[in-house]
Amino acid sequence: MSRQVFLYDPPERFVAGTVGLPGRRTFFLQASSGGRVTSVALEKAQVAALAERMDELLDEVVRRSGGNAPVPAVAPADITDTAPLDAPVEEEFRVGTMALAWDGEEQRLIVEAQALVELDADSEEDLAEAEERLLQDEENGPPMLRVRLTGAQARAFAKRALDVVNAGRPPCPLCSLPLDPEGHVCPRQNGYRRGA
Repeated sequence: MSRQVFLYDPPERFVAGTVGLPGRRTFFLQASSGGRVTSVALEKAQVAALAERMDELLDEVVRRSGGNAPVPAVAPADITDTAPLDAPVEEEFRVGTMALAWDGEEQRLIVEAQALVELDADSEEDLAEAEERLLQDEENGPPMLRVRLTGAQARAFAKRALDVVNAGRPPCPLCSLPLDPEGHVCPRQNGYRRGA
């Protein structure tokens, strides 16, 4: 079966968002353009890591170009996107591997999110070899979302993604674990229930 690549170059919209209540949210990346919408599910930590690495990569691009790259220092206010995900949110796949790259010729940030795949291997060496083959197989690999963003679009995505991650449950002031509306059993309180 040939690999399915969902390509957006450039997208009209590329955002991170959630479905569900805090504590039970499902995180998605969603790209849309020309009436097409692609949504892929991933973990909260993956969204946070993607946004942080994206900002770091953009900062490095600006630094290496001596400030000449078309990358704003912060997300432009005029392209801030606070709208919810486009409905219906239909998961194409769950993300396993993600990659970021900067295309210096086109001045674009490339985001790739590849479907989670389980590999069978007898040893660590076999597993490493199978992973490498999978990453290099352009024709028969797992499904992939590939998005090409301008510097401004990338900054706006990163800001929104971090806002979405931080919009969850507030942390306990003692142990930093998330507080549910009904409280939680705090290890710093020796197991006593702490209210929200």
